[in-house]
Amino acid sequence: MSGGVVAKAMAASTAVEEERPGRFYFNITGFPFPLGPFLERRTIRKEVEKGLIWMLEQEQALAFGNVTTNIRMTVIKLKSGGLWIHAPIAPTDECIQLLNELEAPVEYIVLPTFAYEHKVFVGPFSRKFPRAHVWVAPRQWSWPVDLPLQFFGIFGAKILRNDDKSAPWVDEIDYKILSCSVGVGPYVEVAFFHKQSKILLLTDAVIFVPEKPPEVVGKQALLSAAKNGLAVKLLSAGKEVSNDPIIDDEATRQRGWERMVLQILFLGPSNLLEPKQSFAQMSKKLIVSPIVKTLVFDKVPEKVNAWVQEITREWKFSRIIPAHFAAPVAADGRDLRVAFRFLNDLLPEEEMWASSVLLSISSLFSRASSVFPAADMKTLSSLDEFLVSVGAVKKTISGKGRQ
Repeated sequence: MSGGVVAKAMAASTAVEEERPGRFYFNITGFPFPLGPFLERRTIRKEVEKGLIWMLEQEQALAFGNVTTNIRMTVIKLKSGGLWIHAPIAPTDECIQLLNELEAPVEYIVLPTFAYEHKVFVGPFSRKFPRAHVWVAPRQWSWPVDLPLQFFGIFGAKILRNDDKSAPWVDEIDYKILSCSVGVGPYVEVAFFHKQSKILLLTDAVIFVPEKPPEVVGKQALLSAAKNGLAVKLLSAGKEVSNDPIIDDEATRQRGWERMVLQILFLGPSNLLEPKQSFAQMSKKLIVSPIVKTLVFDKVPEKVNAWVQEITREWKFSRIIPAHFAAPVAADGRDLRVAFRFLNDLLPEEEMWASSVLLSISSLFSRASSVFPAADMKTLSSLDEFLVSVGAVKKTISGKGRQ
């Protein structure tokens, strides 16, 4: 190839890069580990219902570890013609352009949780749309220092309350708040129901792990997770770990994805060297994350039960959009109850939402589960015991103990 041809090709490539909206976003905050990527975040947009609902996703990584997944913002066009934003993500130039292409003003920005990973973007995102009104879940809290919303750049926000449905969009999007104390701090999550589409919006309460990695998760992250590093050597079920070089193929990327999922769900799974069996048990079904189950929902089963009962009784949803992993998930009230079936072992007998027979029948026809591999739960159980011993979280009490 002649030098002139090469120069033209390089110039064309540079032009394409310059035309692409910016993905730069500087973020090194987060406790105890910063949330990556630190400098660049790709955004992809998917249409759920034509001209009505979209999902925008970015990569989210736990710094200093080969653990990456997706974080999702949901956008709904209201009857007013404006946009309602659920759980905003990093407002990169690319993200804002993808929103602007919808040719509708951003009217409302909603923070549906107290969780840092979602709260941190609300301030910067709202500054991109100064005319939008911000609504936030109650009892915002941060650790180790309980910082006010203003510290995160969130000003003039209105608080969502179950007993005050004055939000101007509530006729189209209803909501129910889960607010409970699990130890030194609360757990707060707001469920939303878009009446027209029959979609339930949740943040971290449930997930659906896809068999293949989300599109936004980069190839390099998958290959890094596939390497037999220190974590794999420590969590290898006593088997010999090879140091074979990494080959970039589909099987290697899949192994990286399976390993990342198990670390996200269990922190310290029993066998990272051979993740397929545990991954198969946890993927392609609606579940509550083992971490959220163990450290939050197990502590306050009555509160969680009441919230799920109210959601499934009053809202006839057919799809769920969580803030991570796959979405939308084809699931209804029966599937949600099956995912929370573990609560039955913790509730007093008179508060159990259904007989075990009915739930067993439902689980046969449901793509949901609340059964986790016992070996993989050991690290979480040990962490739970430690946190209970230092007074950080409540002790889990069985249903009989609650009588």
